Amino acid sequence: MLNEEISPYQRLGGEAGVRKLVNRFYDLMDGLPQAAAIRAMHPQDLSSSRDKLFMFLSGWLGGPQLYMEEYGHPRLRSRHMPFAVDEAARDAWMLCMKKAFDEMEIDDPLLKQQLLHSLFKTADFMRNQ
Repeated sequence: MLNEEISPYQRLGGEAGVRKLVNRFYDLMDGLPQAAAIRAMHPQDLSSSRDKLFMFLSGWLGGPQLYMEEYGHPRLRSRHMPFAVDEAARDAWMLCMKKAFDEMEIDDPLLKQQLLHSLFKTADFMRNQ
């Protein structure tokens, strides 16, 4: 069970840790051939995408609700409707996220497993095809 007193946000290193995770995620998405289809769904300049995912994950992980403060409720599914998100897209997104997590220095394998499981459920919910 996750330690309820210390948020996953804090356990991942707070702002710096979440930023590192997000940056590595997008670096992988930008470079892995297996992620070409999801990379094509993003703008050429990934700066805004990096910022939005960082803000979303900050709140999702129990840190500051930066995304909500800036944009309101995430409405993830409706925001992803313009894109063809199928199982392959979900799996490519998860591949990048898993590789990014694998490169993080997370001292608790259960935390990593639980976060990846929750992220998979969220990514699977984005499927619209």
